[in-house]
Amino acid sequence: DSMKDYGQLSNRKLEEQQAGARVAVEAHKKNPADFVLWKLSSADEPGWESPWGRGRPGWHIECSAMSKRYLGEEFDIHGGGLDLIFPHHENEIAQSRCVHGTSVMAKVWMHNGFLQVEGQKMSKSLGNFVTINELMETEKFGGRKWGGAILRLAMLKTHYRQPIDWTVKSLEEAETNLNDFGQFQNHNNVSVPDEFIDSLVDDLNFWNGFTVLQKFRKDKRFDELSASLQFLGIGQTKVANIAGTASIKFKATGTLTSIPRESIVRLVEDRLLARHNKNWKESDRIRDELDAMGVAIKDNKDGTTTWEVKR
Repeated sequence: DSMKDYGQLSNRKLEEQQAGARVAVEAHKKNPADFVLWKLSSADEPGWESPWGRGRPGWHIECSAMSKRYLGEEFDIHGGGLDLIFPHHENEIAQSRCVHGTSVMAKVWMHNGFLQVEGQKMSKSLGNFVTINELMETEKFGGRKWGGAILRLAMLKTHYRQPIDWTVKSLEEAETNLNDFGQFQNHNNVSVPDEFIDSLVDDLNFWNGFTVLQKFRKDKRFDELSASLQFLGIGQTKVANIAGTASIKFKATGTLTSIPRESIVRLVEDRLLARHNKNWKESDRIRDELDAMGVAIKDNKDGTTTWEVKR
């Protein structure tokens, strides 16, 4: 009997340890899995008088109260980290459904995976904590600044429910992808292919969508690739054009040759993307290529780039 009692006590201690791994178990709980609607406050803690004593709302009920006020008794999407499924979101659902008598709290629950940096959990204690603003404005990560489009694509390439390992290599790969995609803008306008949309509809499965984009490129389905990229807002740059003609003529090796305006615009856009990524060598190479064609480009103070045929 004593061994049986010891086993039961050990199981209860284990339950308490597991339940209290993230939040301390309240002493007055009958079971560690219970959750508190009203937390008692000591004299030095915030609190209000109530029929249950001086205290404050429990952690979970705060979120139910705020979502009810701003979103209603039922709403469409509730997000959060995977680590919040238990106990926080399960308790939110229980109390919200009970108080409102509804069949659901949120129609869709989207839980994101954990964030790692170079294979380690991101935390201030490890000194690897970095914000999006710091990535864009400082050289804290990888010894350089990173453009917003690069950061966005690097995130999208990992399904949001999966752990994200934030590495310099992953950002460099995203930058390479953007440089590659940039040359496929401005193709003929077509509808965004169902093949690509179906991936996004499937729980925002952009990773599969990314493989679809790569397939479009490999199969030379450039119009569909361009439509998909424009739908995502990837690789788009604004270029001011003052040439004013559908095509231009230039003198090269003694022969009069016509070049489609679209080819010039694409080269100018490629150069803008190279400048954005601080790839000055590639930027200079494209400028020289345009110069040899007889096209002069000018970077203006307002951030635009214009081009014209050299007189």
